[in-house]
Amino acid sequence: MGRLEGKVALISGGARGQGAAEARAFVKEGAKVVFGDIIDENGYEVEGEINQTSEDSKYIHLDVTNEADWVSAINTTVTTFGKLNVLVNNAAIVIPRVPIEQRTVDEWERVQAVNSKGVFLGAKHAIPEMRRAGGGSIINICSVAGFGQSTTQEPAYAASKGAVRVLSKVIATQHAKDKIRSNAIFPGPIDTEMVHQAMSDPKILAERLSRVPLGRLGTIAEIVSGVIFLASEESSYMTGGELVIDGGATSM
Repeated sequence: MGRLEGKVALISGGARGQGAAEARAFVKEGAKVVFGDIIDENGYEVEGEINQTSEDSKYIHLDVTNEADWVSAINTTVTTFGKLNVLVNNAAIVIPRVPIEQRTVDEWERVQAVNSKGVFLGAKHAIPEMRRAGGGSIINICSVAGFGQSTTQEPAYAASKGAVRVLSKVIATQHAKDKIRSNAIFPGPIDTEMVHQAMSDPKILAERLSRVPLGRLGTIAEIVSGVIFLASEESSYMTGGELVIDGGATSM
């Protein structure tokens, strides 16, 4: 029996990278999964790959800044698989770092919309269905940018992840009575397309890794293992928590 046997999950940002890996891993651990993104071609490819051996996943178009898309995603999850137990707020964007005075309002608002508003909307619409299911687990993918090494972080991204950190705790305390847990994962630099885009200059990447005691990028699998733990009953006494997976970066 898998660690997530009998659970139904909804994952945002699931068409590639970490989100796609989460969808694959959840199904392997016995869950049924709906996952969404705006990169539809990639998403349907992942769905086809997973469903070669099962019918336990479904891809949907999900723009996390669009409330109607969230309503549709929740309804599709419940209609297709009968309930909702786990929400993974995985979708996020990062933009090149510039001094604060050079950041445009449009750039700032776009980052906040995806990284912070998207988490709020996901939780807002998942909570009623989790309450009906008798409880659940909300997992917000945050970042060490939300609380550490701020002298080197892109301001809009750091602010958005700081908001996610606090929101995760508010959800945890206000919905413990509903048996809904809320925890955040704080990755350091992970070997993903997004990180390589943000640090395409080898010198910048090397400088970032100089502030990671383990001296390397983390792997997607190392983050996914934390997500599965928080989605499972193994973490049943954990809410409002901060699971830091950063190679020691925030210890410096």
